[in-house]
Amino acid sequence: MKKVAVIYWSGTGNTEAMAKAVAEGAKSDNTEVSLLSVSEATLDIVKNSDAIALGCPSMGAEVLEESEMEPFVASIEGILTGKPLVLFGSYGWGNGEWMQDWVDRMTNCGANLLSEGLIIQDMPGEQGLADCKALGMKLI
Repeated sequence: MKKVAVIYWSGTGNTEAMAKAVAEGAKSDNTEVSLLSVSEATLDIVKNSDAIALGCPSMGAEVLEESEMEPFVASIEGILTGKPLVLFGSYGWGNGEWMQDWVDRMTNCGANLLSEGLIIQDMPGEQGLADCKALGMKLI
């Protein structure tokens, strides 16, 4: 059985809603999906997963959340080589620079990005949730 981990940080619930939809899209008869806030995630979960989804909203000056998500991402950079990965997150302002920076960073550490990062402004609507489910399907 394929193992998929959807790991996210959410401050307002927007990215959490996205994470739930990504996890739903990744579910199949042959897939075990773990939906985890970054505070619950471990290096072993990443190592033992066949594919990973990471979600984080844009914070401050278009950066990852700095107290939990940034340290976690830094801690897994060395174990992502070849690992199938998708990135997603919500934003309230800006132009998505944080996501492009994150995509570049994950590509540079050797992750196998299956898609461009998915960004949605504010709370995802019906189309946004469908896009998240489609993103999750890329993990199976």
